[in-house]
Amino acid sequence: MTGDYRIIDAYRCNISTCFDCRYCWKNNGCAIGDEMQEIYKYIQECDNILLTSPLYFSELTGKRLEIGSRLQTYFCARLFRKEEPITKSKKGAVILVGGGDGYIDTAYSTACTLLHHMNCYNIHDAVYSHNTNERSAVDDKKVLLGLHSILDFFTNNE
Repeated sequence: MTGDYRIIDAYRCNISTCFDCRYCWKNNGCAIGDEMQEIYKYIQECDNILLTSPLYFSELTGKRLEIGSRLQTYFCARLFRKEEPITKSKKGAVILVGGGDGYIDTAYSTACTLLHHMNCYNIHDAVYSHNTNERSAVDDKKVLLGLHSILDFFTNNE
């Protein structure tokens, strides 16, 4: 893949969950001074956002949702301050993997909600692999085709 990119590892980053302090009801940004401040800057600049997550009980992981809770600042900008916090539209995509039974619908819907708050409304269809307890996602031909499709989607300027 060409171009600049940033990987945010939800399990290794220093990002706290939103605790509803309501700072963002009246102020731009977030009162919590952690790694999310850099991610806010990156969200402003980037062209594409890819969300990935294992499925736990048919939902995104708790750590992914904790980071997602910090997008509350964008929601509050629109609702309370009547501002558009991100002017640059982006493309988005979601990759999900699950070990057992379950469904992607709830997780994909949640991921799309997070993408919408980052001004991604042009979103690729979900790419997912189920039954990874029995078969590795790298052996799932449908996933490999989906990854190539996401790359084409992100690099196509339409």
